[in-house]
Amino acid sequence: MDLIVWEDIIKLLLAMLLGGLVGAEREYRGKSAGLRTTILICVGSALFTIVSGRFSEYDRIASNIVNGIGFLGAGIIFRQETGVQGLTTAATIWSVAAIGMAIGGGFYDIAVGGFVLIGATLLMLSALAARIGRISQDRQYRIVTIFKNQTLIHYEMLFKEFGLQVQRQTQQRIGNEIIGYWRVSGPEDAHERCIQQLLSDPEVKEFTF
Repeated sequence: MDLIVWEDIIKLLLAMLLGGLVGAEREYRGKSAGLRTTILICVGSALFTIVSGRFSEYDRIASNIVNGIGFLGAGIIFRQETGVQGLTTAATIWSVAAIGMAIGGGFYDIAVGGFVLIGATLLMLSALAARIGRISQDRQYRIVTIFKNQTLIHYEMLFKEFGLQVQRQTQQRIGNEIIGYWRVSGPEDAHERCIQQLLSDPEVKEFTF
């Protein structure tokens, strides 16, 4: 084998290593894109970049990698009543693909630098993000109760009593029941105290948050 083939093998092995390290963190946290997924994405991106370097349409193939990873990441994002899930994992997939492309292109300094920053973001900033989340959280509340005049206003006033900012969303009446949705912002402890109050309310038939 000549030198360039050995260099390509080293690129793929490096992509496997860096992608695997990022995937190990995701696997540890129980995320959908774990060890094998991130390895395949990083190695695949590096392989596509290596192969595209041997063709004249390098830029087009590189841009198609980005588009393909975008579709893959979009499949991980899903919306729940309480918010959007999977954004961090989708962003991780996108970033791992960028590492693979940098390795495939021979930009080892950029690849390693990007890996260090991505790893630091996932490992070190998670505690900071959790702390910020305790200071201010956005939650989606859904309350089902018996219809009465001023019923939903009563719950909006309850949110405000606990120091929470409330934004009314859709409301729906079905028979003698009324369903209300709110977007509520405030400290975590205020949310928890409000939730305990709502859980102990005998007139609340269903409650999600």
